[in-house]
Amino acid sequence: MRIIFCSNYWNPLSPDSAYEAESSIVESLHLNYSLINIEALVEQENAARAVRKVEPAPTGELAIYRGWMLKPHVYERLYTTLAEKGLWLVNTPAAYTHCHYLPGSYHLIEGFTPRSIWLKTGPDISIDAVMAALHQFAGRPVIVKDFVKSRKHEWGEACYIPSASDRQSVERVVTRFLQLQGADLNEGLVFREFVEFEPLTTHSKSGMPLIKEFRLFVLDGQIISSTPYWEEGNYGNDKYEFPPIDLFDHVVQKIQSRFFTMDVAKKRDGAWNIVELGDGQVAGLPARADTKAFYQALIDL
Repeated sequence: MRIIFCSNYWNPLSPDSAYEAESSIVESLHLNYSLINIEALVEQENAARAVRKVEPAPTGELAIYRGWMLKPHVYERLYTTLAEKGLWLVNTPAAYTHCHYLPGSYHLIEGFTPRSIWLKTGPDISIDAVMAALHQFAGRPVIVKDFVKSRKHEWGEACYIPSASDRQSVERVVTRFLQLQGADLNEGLVFREFVEFEPLTTHSKSGMPLIKEFRLFVLDGQIISSTPYWEEGNYGNDKYEFPPIDLFDHVVQKIQSRFFTMDVAKKRDGAWNIVELGDGQVAGLPARADTKAFYQALIDL
């Protein structure tokens, strides 16, 4: 197995500073890693240049990318170019999109996640069309995001809509969300019913209300890591009420990806819900995660 990190822009022979800690753990476990040039891959659209310093694997080798989020067409270029060197990323392009874009897997987690609708659109969208789509929420609060990301740290400005039937609020928040996303908008808009989860604290910088959320990493149908999502807040004097793994097992087995994340949280009524899925290669390890145990689990499987 080989880990693929992004190189440091200022020092191309070293991993990106955001992944220095992970790369150090990888080295300590005697696991091989290679570096790719993310600027060449994304900005220059030159995948061959991006993987130029990646050593080939003549007999074939499994690879796991640990780096920044990529749009599906960019991930596909990386997947194909690495395959030409004998390195096969753990998730195919189809599997990557399946978990990276919420609409791709929503039908498999529906009933265990907040009710969601989506509109495929560019930056210009008719508010009339939005209001028509939001009618089914019957005035309940919703949040807006694109197919991948929200602006949760601009909570009241570009994420949370107190009433789905309040046209003025909808237009204000949606317009601001689109402005902030700009060229990074992924496919369109997703509206999700706001659910009352168990509160944790208020984010010290953004003021966003934090919930007692956990991030699960899943590899080949097995949960290999379960960690509190947020660094801030008291999850219970470090005696966490971890999510009941068995509760989600039947959903885990349906997901069409070898390596993915499942973020979960407990509602005020005591029921556990799936917040969202993500591709495991581009999902961050929470600050409270045991990085060495995480990579050891990858090796053991």
